[in-house]
Amino acid sequence: MMTDSEPPQPSAPPPSAVPVTKRGFGVAALVAVAIAAAASSSIATAVVVRKLGANASASAGHADAPVYQCPMHPSVVQDHPGDCPICGMKLVKVEKPKPSAQASTKSAPKLLFYRSPMDPQQTSPTPRKDEMGMDYLPVYERDLAPDKPTVQGLAAIEIDPARQQLIGLKTSEVEHGSVGGAIRTVGRVAIDETRVRHVNLKVPAFVERIYVDYVGKKVNKGDPLFSIYSPELLSTQEEYLLALKTRDDLAKLGGAPRGEDNGLVAAARRKLELWDIPSAAMDQIERTRTPTKTLTLHSPASGVVTKKDVVEGMKLDAGAMPYEIVDLSVVWVLADVYESELRLVKEGMAATLTLAAFPNREFKGKVVFLDPLLDPQTRTVKVRITVPNPSGELRPEMFGEVVLLGSRHDANTIPADAVIDSGTEKVVFVAVGEGKFEPRVLKMGLSDGSRVEVVSGLSLGERVVTRANFLVDSESRLRASLAAVGAGASSPKPVESARVLPAIGLPAPAEHDPSEHGQ
Repeated sequence: MMTDSEPPQPSAPPPSAVPVTKRGFGVAALVAVAIAAAASSSIATAVVVRKLGANASASAGHADAPVYQCPMHPSVVQDHPGDCPICGMKLVKVEKPKPSAQASTKSAPKLLFYRSPMDPQQTSPTPRKDEMGMDYLPVYERDLAPDKPTVQGLAAIEIDPARQQLIGLKTSEVEHGSVGGAIRTVGRVAIDETRVRHVNLKVPAFVERIYVDYVGKKVNKGDPLFSIYSPELLSTQEEYLLALKTRDDLAKLGGAPRGEDNGLVAAARRKLELWDIPSAAMDQIERTRTPTKTLTLHSPASGVVTKKDVVEGMKLDAGAMPYEIVDLSVVWVLADVYESELRLVKEGMAATLTLAAFPNREFKGKVVFLDPLLDPQTRTVKVRITVPNPSGELRPEMFGEVVLLGSRHDANTIPADAVIDSGTEKVVFVAVGEGKFEPRVLKMGLSDGSRVEVVSGLSLGERVVTRANFLVDSESRLRASLAAVGAGASSPKPVESARVLPAIGLPAPAEHDPSEHGQ
């Protein structure tokens, strides 16, 4: 029982509110531990570096002594192979750069200003971007004052060896050797128009039998082609037999000797000959004294049948051409020669033909004719070459490469790949040393396809660019254009200029009315 004189007893706190004492590291303690660890690591690294640096300093006195360095910790250096004491990686030998004599003599190029890559007229004294977001390009003093260009629109350029290797640039020396004598062009195989034979009729007739019944069949001279029946031909045979009988009767009466033709027999026989009746057929008529109903016509030449307009039972009028026969033992090759090379082509010069169908063979021929007319579309002249074709491997309408072989002579030559044809002149890039290349106009002579003759513009022993020359040409033109534009910039500190683009989609500003001031 509590009384007023007794002080109140404090109530016991609930179990959950009883404070629990925890032992742990505070933030300050963790930071202190980290700092101590870093300090100890730095001290250890510094000791190692100092020791290795001392070794490196000791070996620095020897100019030829090798130096090994850690690729991850450049401060770890020593004079013998080993492992990095920090990361454990193997030390790599450091190649000492060779001193360059040009590096000490050449100074850094002087920067003048910056120029827009899209519009050379836009310049700035400080780096910036154009309206398309492209960075301005630096313009150096050497860009505005290059060597005097030797070719209009081109300028000499410098390309360092690393970049030459990157773009695959190669050069070749001007050599003295044999050149010319060969003109390469394309040719088409054609039939020899002088070896075409037509079989025709001189009397109306009906076809009784056909022996050559398809186009493309090979025939020999004298082979039977077809047999005909002709009433006029039969009547002429009877006239011939009557003339023979009259001659024999006159011989019995003491007239002309038997066996000698009189005028009537000769006229009848001549008429049959004019109708292309073979002599063997007339001899058979004279021997048998009987006319033949059908007459067989034979091939006038050996060759291939290229046309057949006859079938059995067909009526043929006088002048009909039932067969065409072409002799392919000799063919023509029609080659195209440009007018610039026409002066080198002569009748009688040798020529060779190569075909894709026979890649390892050359067919030899001879130039026999030059077309007196020039093709206005291709600006070429047709050159006719006769090529023997005894095996029949050359077929009309085949295409191949033709080489016209002329006389060769000695001259200075360069590879054909070194020449850049601008349309108005031939240009080459000459290596003048120290990575510098200058353009030069070249006058060319004959060519054999791989090398060209140098008439003027180059000397023996000079080197010209043969690969990546189009990249060099582009760089040279860009350098020349920059120099041409920069020639007008007389001030070394050009005033910044930029193009102001018109506003798109914004309303035009309202015009100001002066009368509004009084209102």
